[in-house]
Amino acid sequence: MSGFLKSSVGQKFLMSVTGLFLIVFLAVHLTANLFLLFGDNAFNTVSHFMETNPLIQIMQPVLALGFIIHMIYAAILTLQNMKARPQSYNKFEQGHSSTWASRNMFILGALVLIFLVIHIMNFFWKMKVSGSPLLAEVDVDGVMMHNSYALVAGLFTNADFGLVYSIFYVLGAIFLGLHLHHAFWSALQTFGWSNNVWRKRLEVVGDVYAVIIAAGFSIIPLYFLIFM
Repeated sequence: MSGFLKSSVGQKFLMSVTGLFLIVFLAVHLTANLFLLFGDNAFNTVSHFMETNPLIQIMQPVLALGFIIHMIYAAILTLQNMKARPQSYNKFEQGHSSTWASRNMFILGALVLIFLVIHIMNFFWKMKVSGSPLLAEVDVDGVMMHNSYALVAGLFTNADFGLVYSIFYVLGAIFLGLHLHHAFWSALQTFGWSNNVWRKRLEVVGDVYAVIIAAGFSIIPLYFLIFM
């Protein structure tokens, strides 16, 4: 097993497995976040469920581990590819044989990582560790819960930096979508779905998914900028 994990095939397998796991998480996370569009009670109820559900609490460290493994093997494989690539590689031919996103997956991943760290500091960290006055408990249908809606809305509508953060958030969503554009079918290709018929289908599914994720996360700050 250790030999398999050290091989390039094993490393690609681990990166693909963790990547697909993160792709599923993104769909769940976006679904929960879109409840922001339905008002404070709706989002606070969903957030309270996420905070108190035992299964989700167990999955949080698993998610963190999956993300760390994905980043480590992405860095390892990128460095290996850079060392193996001939110096005289024709960039024109490279551009015609692959997409921009596939050639810049590591850069896109690094940009997504920056976005994620800032996102965690502003939301997850405050909800789980440091707290915030905006999280003061509210009563929703007789249940006391954190006012997560106020925390999120307060950041996007802040008079001093709300616009800047909203623009940053939309850019982060776009970078994430570009990363997913290549990641979806590439991960499944690792498992053997690489013939011409399946590759074309997976590319279409991956493109649709990437657009949904990028547009879905972008809608949230735009909603607060326009309507709040």
